[in-house]
Amino acid sequence: MLTCCVLSSVNDTHALNGIAPGSCCFQFFTGRVPQPQITSIIKTHSRCHEKGFVVSTAIGKDICVSQNLGWAQRAFEQQQVIKDK
Repeated sequence: MLTCCVLSSVNDTHALNGIAPGSCCFQFFTGRVPQPQITSIIKTHSRCHEKGFVVSTAIGKDICVSQNLGWAQRAFEQQQVIKDK
């Protein structure tokens, strides 16, 4: 069960240098999202100032987390392995 208050921001960046569609994170959740609660995890756009992941949860929340978090890196890598099968 995810019992956190998410103070993250996912912002559509259609105007990032005028050419870079995608999402950027401006605040990051520093806790951990349990693996069973993660429905998808994607990297933020390469032109974003801070590198992050947008974690989508089973309860319909999108949470920004840093790409420096080990659990988030493992979840992203695991998702990529599943996609490649």
